[in-house]
Amino acid sequence: MRLALYSITALASLTLTAIPVLAQTLPVETRVGRLEKEMKAVQRKVFPGGTPVEPDITATPVPSTALPSSTPVTDLIARVDSLETQLATLTGQTEQNSFRLKQLEANFARYKADMDARFPPVASADAPTATPQPAIALATPASATPKPETAATPKPPKAVATPAGDARKAAVAAIEVPNTGKDAEDSFTYGYRLWNAKFYPEAQTQLKATVEKYGSGSIGSRAQNLLGRAYLDDGKPALAAVALYENYQKRPNGDRAAESLGWLGEALIQLKKPADACKVYDQMKDTYGASLSTSLKTMMDKGRVRAKCGA
Repeated sequence: MRLALYSITALASLTLTAIPVLAQTLPVETRVGRLEKEMKAVQRKVFPGGTPVEPDITATPVPSTALPSSTPVTDLIARVDSLETQLATLTGQTEQNSFRLKQLEANFARYKADMDARFPPVASADAPTATPQPAIALATPASATPKPETAATPKPPKAVATPAGDARKAAVAAIEVPNTGKDAEDSFTYGYRLWNAKFYPEAQTQLKATVEKYGSGSIGSRAQNLLGRAYLDDGKPALAAVALYENYQKRPNGDRAAESLGWLGEALIQLKKPADACKVYDQMKDTYGASLSTSLKTMMDKGRVRAKCGA
């Protein structure tokens, strides 16, 4: 019996000395299984034919070394993984933005070069004139045509009046300004005379002043209708459309309201809006059909044909 106890003690001491080494390399489950196997082997040697002796002291359960489902370490690892993912996303976006910025800079450089080639900078009147270099002047053949980039045509100073401008001023000054004592009528008559003489910009200025000052009176419908026609004859159909529509809208019972709708249809045809012109002609017919003069009815019918309004 004493020999058996010595054998158990020796084997136990050997086992205990091997535990630190095994603990450094093996998991807990593996180490526990190996200890159980070794204890059984010892029991088989000590009690080869008998029943093993149950120990009086039960083994203290070994605490599990597995990490719980959520610990500060696992949370920290998850946060680090999230930061790494976000950093990778930001890095990719930065590279994309850098690439797009380079593309924009390259496109702008090409655009600027193209614009410089098409529209070379012209020296202003106040800038000092550069003295031409003799070497360049001598190198240019006498028969060569100067390029637009190197030979800009000098513009006359604005203060110097051209002969054509003087002649126009004299012609406008020759238009008689009426003075009958009826201010509204005289203002409109002078605008009409300017329009009839084909001085359209001057007529527009005079007729606008007439509408602003006397537009609420009986002369307002005639003045604004003629203002629309002055714009139309001056090649400004958009401004004409605005003036003519406002005349109909503000003065539907004025003596030129129906005529304004007729000329509004013409302006819309010139603006390449035939569908809108057809609507204007329909309004003209519905509102003033019974009272339209022969000339206005003919104007409306021709406009409907040009706009392809149908029946």
